[in-house]
Amino acid sequence: MTTLKFKLVIAYDGSGYEGWQMQKTGTGVQQVIEESLAKLFPSAPRLYSSSRTDTGVHALGMVAHFEVPRAECRMPAHKVALAINARLPQAIRVLSSARAPEKFHARFNATGKQYRYCVWNLPTMNPLIRQTAWHVPRKLDLKAMRAAAKLLVGKHDFKSFAGTRSYEMESNVRTLTRCDLKKSGAQFTFVIEGDGFLYKMCRGIVGTLVQVGLGKFPPDEIKTMLAHKDRRMAGMTAPALGLVLWKVYYSKSRSSRREKALTKSAE
Repeated sequence: MTTLKFKLVIAYDGSGYEGWQMQKTGTGVQQVIEESLAKLFPSAPRLYSSSRTDTGVHALGMVAHFEVPRAECRMPAHKVALAINARLPQAIRVLSSARAPEKFHARFNATGKQYRYCVWNLPTMNPLIRQTAWHVPRKLDLKAMRAAAKLLVGKHDFKSFAGTRSYEMESNVRTLTRCDLKKSGAQFTFVIEGDGFLYKMCRGIVGTLVQVGLGKFPPDEIKTMLAHKDRRMAGMTAPALGLVLWKVYYSKSRSSRREKALTKSAE
C-alpha cells in the first residue's frame, strides 16, 4: 500500500493540557490533534513528534509527522493544515503542513532544539502575559545571569539541572550551543539551544539562573553544580508556564531538498 507522509509545524498554548503526549489521565495535545486527524482520514493516523513537552509548557515550533494511505488524501499538502485546524480548539494550531520524504522522522532526524523562557521582572505582574511568563518581583542582576549562562554552553553532564526520573538515563551529557538572555524593559527572555534536553532541564537552568540574578548563587557556582552531577546542588525548577519550545532544527541535506520538491509537486 502506497502512503503519503506529512510534516507538521504546530503551535499551542499548553495551559489547559497535560503536556504533549497521550495521557492516562487528563488530555495531551497529541490526543487532540490525532482526534482531528481521525475525522479527516479513515485510517486514524498516529502522530509522531520531535519532542515531549510537560504539563503547562507551550510550543511555537513543535514538529510532528504522520502517514496516510495515498487513496485517503486528495488535497494539496498545504491545505492539510487548514483541514486539521478546522477541527481543533483555538489553543492549538498547525502552522504549516508539507510532504515529507519516506525516511523522515520528526524525532530521530532532529539535530537540535531551541527553547525560550519568559520572565516578567517588576513588582507588579503584567496581566496580558500571566499565562506565558514567570513573575519574579525582585530585581534581577542581568550581568550576573549572563556570566552564569555562558558557563553552561558546551558539552556537559547536566544531571544537576534535570528533573528526577524513576529510572537512570543512559547518559546525561548534552551540548548547549547557546544559553543567553535578552532584556526588553521588564521582560527577560532566556534563549537555550542544544542538541537535546533532559527532563525539566531547561526549567532547572532558568530557575538556577534567576537565583543567580537574585544573589543566591555567584555566577561561578555553575561550575561546581555541573561537577557534582547532583540535582540537589543546583537551583530551583522554574514554573512550566514561561517555557516555549521555539524551534526544532533539521540538517539541510538532500532529504530537505527532497521535502521541498515533494511539496512543490503536490501543489
